[in-house]
Amino acid sequence: MGRPFGIPVYVSPTWLLVAAFITFTFQEVVAYRLPHLSLPMTYVVSFVFAVLLYVSVLLHELSHCVVAKMYGLPVRRVTLYLLGGVSEIEREPETPGREFMVAFAGPLLSLGLGAAGYAASMFIDPGTVLGVLVFQLWLANLVVGVFNLLPGLPLDGGRMLRAGVWKATRSPGSGTIAAAWTGRVLAVVLIAVPVSLALMSGQDPSWGMVIWSVLLASFIWIGATQALQGAKLRARIPQLNARSLARRAVAVTGDVPLAEALRRAAEARAGAVVVVDHDGRPTGIVNEAAVEATPEHRRPWVTAGSLARGLEPSLVLAADLVGESLIDAMRQSPAGEYLLVERDGTVFGVLATSDVNRMFSGV
Repeated sequence: MGRPFGIPVYVSPTWLLVAAFITFTFQEVVAYRLPHLSLPMTYVVSFVFAVLLYVSVLLHELSHCVVAKMYGLPVRRVTLYLLGGVSEIEREPETPGREFMVAFAGPLLSLGLGAAGYAASMFIDPGTVLGVLVFQLWLANLVVGVFNLLPGLPLDGGRMLRAGVWKATRSPGSGTIAAAWTGRVLAVVLIAVPVSLALMSGQDPSWGMVIWSVLLASFIWIGATQALQGAKLRARIPQLNARSLARRAVAVTGDVPLAEALRRAAEARAGAVVVVDHDGRPTGIVNEAAVEATPEHRRPWVTAGSLARGLEPSLVLAADLVGESLIDAMRQSPAGEYLLVERDGTVFGVLATSDVNRMFSGV
């Protein structure tokens, strides 16, 4: 939809669902507050409110992104969808203070819009279209700001709680776990409290309230669960070591039949095949997936070079990479295999992405 501040903004098709829902439900409010409007015009005003509400959500998300960019964090995009918006910031802040500021920027913007709208509403006739829109928008932004301050992941308040626990314990993982479990508790409360209050008052809970409670609770529960899984993954990252994960490789020229290359690898107990030129310089790595897709009866007639991916500079990694540095190097150029070399340029082995992924399986 555009690139404000250089940040791509996308709108999910699910937004159409919530826009339609807001338009039809808010139409009754418009008809009550503005009885002089015709029926079609009440729907038009309701749709305008839905659009302006999501413009507010967009500003909320952009505030996160602008602060993140101020700290040098790359932002991939902002997406508006059924339950609001999401900012895709590619890297986490380096300190709890920065994490807090990036998270707090969104609710602060929403509360600021609410305050500005409330002030403006003092000078606008509430019996006009503009008066109704401004009143509902400042109220909606107040709700969005307060709701996002609730202390549970994936809400902004959860990220602020994470920053606080991170600061206190000096462990970002501990902060994530605390905020994620708080988010799970919050999800249960969002369903239990409205239903309990309705039953205690002797009334049946309305279906609309139950549906929205379940939607919001599901969003929070799923986000908190993903955060917990992410914390477990990050806990394993320091254990990554390129040398320990490397496969021994045999070198063959590109014109060697695949069957012969695999025979040599089996004989040397190697798990990878590197294609070299006639001077012995590596030029490619035989792709494991391509080998598995080649039937055995075809392998004597297919050359190893035809199944090799050329060695771009980004596919040659230092053999002593560990932890986050290894992940970052692989993320910059996704591939199935990487050539590991010593600092003097000699080949150490081949790192297969599948072996790295296996370390995280079962999390």
